[in-house]
Amino acid sequence: MEINRQILKAFLKAGYESGDLPFSLHIFETVTSTNQVLWDLLKQGAPSGTVVIATQQTAGRGQWGRQWISHTGGLYLSVAIAPKLEANASYQLTLASAWGIAAQLRQCGVNVGIKWPNDLVLDGRKLGGILTETKVNNKQITQAVIGVGINWANSVPQTGINLELWQASQATKPISSLEMLTSTVLLGIQSGMQCLSTEGISILLSSYLYLLRNMGDKVYINNQPAIIVGVTPQGNLRLRMETDNTDELIKPELSVEPGKISLGYVGALNDL
Repeated sequence: MEINRQILKAFLKAGYESGDLPFSLHIFETVTSTNQVLWDLLKQGAPSGTVVIATQQTAGRGQWGRQWISHTGGLYLSVAIAPKLEANASYQLTLASAWGIAAQLRQCGVNVGIKWPNDLVLDGRKLGGILTETKVNNKQITQAVIGVGINWANSVPQTGINLELWQASQATKPISSLEMLTSTVLLGIQSGMQCLSTEGISILLSSYLYLLRNMGDKVYINNQPAIIVGVTPQGNLRLRMETDNTDELIKPELSVEPGKISLGYVGALNDL
């Protein structure tokens, strides 16, 4: 399975309204990691907007150094951007990408939501994920790579879902091809970055929270119950502690960094 460059370009041109496409496409069938291949291209002088696309990774990586299982038949892509952000705001790139991709898929008729902080979910199961990597100089992000994996026709675990099987149970097929899916993801990243740049993090965060599937869920922090009430501009999870000895209007809040708590897909949520 390989992506057809001409068909992909046709989808991108149909969806991109500003003239010349802002992407330089590098398409492979199999790579070690699209993020790593893209970083190598950037070292060789590749510009912002360079994209690496594959349908299999042999050494994909996820958040916090985890392995990213990347069976053949999925969509794996990475996009290079040059954001004007301070280093401590790097997680805004993930929020922007997650919202942008989910919003684009929803416009196509795929009712995708977001699981904090970086997963795309469909019918309560994982459809895809996002890995953002950055290079920093003088506390400013100088380069960033947004890596995305979407389950298309690849095998998935019980907590996952792939788009082809999901579409087989629908009355219509919203995403007609792998090329259409690739275009939708790229345009989603582009729209997310544009929203972050022009509207700012407050507007973007409001849109992100609208698609966040975890809002109102109960979690336990050191055996103490809390309710998910939002996400901070830094990407931290906002929790309202449900202690019995405080007034309902002044319940204390807690901010939890990504990686410090796992919300999971099945059963109770993990303690800190």
